[in-house]
Amino acid sequence: MDAFYYVYILVSEVDDEIHYSGITTDLGSRLAEHNRGKCPYTAKHRPWKIETAVAFRSQAKARHFESYLKTGSGREFARRHF
Repeated sequence: MDAFYYVYILVSEVDDEIHYSGITTDLGSRLAEHNRGKCPYTAKHRPWKIETAVAFRSQAKARHFESYLKTGSGREFARRHF
């Protein structure tokens, strides 16, 4: 079976107004990396929890959706729907 590509949205457990979106093929290990401070963009707001994850078979579609979530309209979409 082909791997899934997950686009995820994290929420800080310290401040639920702070979110981060990314892409991975292994949600568990990627969340652990964020919580260990391996990502400079998320290190100061840890610990994190997964708020939303969407699975894609196509890496291109996953990357496109992740890019969209990082735009102003994508952030608003996520705020309203997730």
